[in-house]
Amino acid sequence: MAIEGGCYCGNIRFKAEGDPMMKGQCHCRECQHITGGGPNYFLAMPAAGFAYVKGEPKQFARADLETPVTRDFCPDCGTPLLTRPQGLPAVIVKAGTLDDPARDYGGPLVAIWTSEKQPFHDIADGMASFPGFPGR
Repeated sequence: MAIEGGCYCGNIRFKAEGDPMMKGQCHCRECQHITGGGPNYFLAMPAAGFAYVKGEPKQFARADLETPVTRDFCPDCGTPLLTRPQGLPAVIVKAGTLDDPARDYGGPLVAIWTSEKQPFHDIADGMASFPGFPGR
């Protein structure tokens, strides 16, 4: 699978190749901050198949956390692009940055970090849900 996407202003563009490792929605508090309050809809792709093809993102990682993730975002429009988790060979691409989210993402198959979800967050009936990250 090959996907393409970028930020809102168009100054950052990326390509990602490989089989998606996970299609989900994350309800953790960190993602709530990044999205403005809702769950984070994401597509986990192999890190080795990801590349920026236009522009350079800025990065942010919290210095006060033991194992912080690194977040890439557009320095011009502020669009959150992806998350780089420590210890996983994946990049977590934000579904809204994809050129064709309906085709390339299609919707979440799993809900994670539901222990931190808000009462107004919806999880589809029958969707696999985990209070934290599956398998950890």
